[in-house]
Amino acid sequence: MTDDTTLERRRFVQATTAAGASLLLAGCSGGDGDGGDGSDGSDGSDGSDGSDGSDGSDGSDGGSGSDVEYLGEEPDYGGWFDGANNYEQTVDATGQDEVTVEVGAGDGLSFGPAAVAVSAGTTVVWEWTGNGGGHNVSAESGDFESETIQEEGHTFEYTFEETGIQKYVCTPHASVGMKGAVVVQ
Repeated sequence: MTDDTTLERRRFVQATTAAGASLLLAGCSGGDGDGGDGSDGSDGSDGSDGSDGSDGSDGSDGGSGSDVEYLGEEPDYGGWFDGANNYEQTVDATGQDEVTVEVGAGDGLSFGPAAVAVSAGTTVVWEWTGNGGGHNVSAESGDFESETIQEEGHTFEYTFEETGIQKYVCTPHASVGMKGAVVVQ
């Protein structure tokens, strides 16, 4: 029972901190449906998380996280996300040409989603929310680094060609756990 409660809490946190990213990721998927998000009174379920009817208990419409899919098996990040602000699971965005990650998500000191899986050749666009002060996106490998910006709507992009895990951080907020990763498959 404790595991179920913990899992439900994680789903709630993931849905609320990455709601904007969820909508952006869903918008990039090019699905053939109408994007049913549950706001029409249905549960918006596709058979994945949240289809048990327990979502929406926080007063939301229950649809904000229903379009997000996660990797079946989590990659080994080697402790990278220890102490990170909002990492729960890796969002599966493989097969998309472009994926958006919020900079300053949640409490303003997070990436949303913190971890995302993409296919080789995918462009990741980081978009600033304007929350949490000045942020940047800086790869641990040194492969990319944006300038530090606070302005809402600012974007920085990078196209991932090589497979592997690319870890990154917001340099000004690394000590408070503002970390992310892109898993390129």
